Amino acid sequence: MHVLALDTATPALTVGIVDTDSGIVLARRDRVHARGHAEVLVPYLLECLAEAGLRREDLGAVVVGCGPGPFTGLRVGMATGAAFGDALGIPVHGVCSLDAIAHGEEGDVVVVTDARRKEVYWARYSDGARVEGPGVVKPAELNTDGARIVEGSPDPASLVAVAEALFGTDPQALVPLYLRRPDAVETAARA
Repeated sequence: MHVLALDTATPALTVGIVDTDSGIVLARRDRVHARGHAEVLVPYLLECLAEAGLRREDLGAVVVGCGPGPFTGLRVGMATGAAFGDALGIPVHGVCSLDAIAHGEEGDVVVVTDARRKEVYWARYSDGARVEGPGVVKPAELNTDGARIVEGSPDPASLVAVAEALFGTDPQALVPLYLRRPDAVETAARA
């Protein structure tokens, strides 16, 4: 099966096409920039399909990283994934972005990503299985308790690997992992 995988939860936008039979990423695009995911996500997605020699109808599922991440970043990725899934009549599966980063890691690790505002999103894993979190803290407050720190963003193969247990099941509603209140303030509350 060919799966579209995308994540917009971190400053690095990632989109790719994964062949689940071989585990090979057929095409991939990445862009590290905290803003502008909305402008490049669909063009990157279409470029990946063309590079892989596939049509939209060749996709069997969509996997979307659901954060934790900023409101706008998550909204862009989740809305795009849901729209493609709905238009093509294929299942859309959401996974925790931190779980995908931790996929394949051995031992005790703490995965961290930039949460802005001088904070990090984090979760603790033992041999790739989440045992604590996710949460958001200032880096000085993060208790690693001897665990190795892993930073970064998820790649398409890891997103799909985390979601593979969901394939063949009824997809659940995409639920964004917002771990703090939005920055936006209603106009009446600004005064």
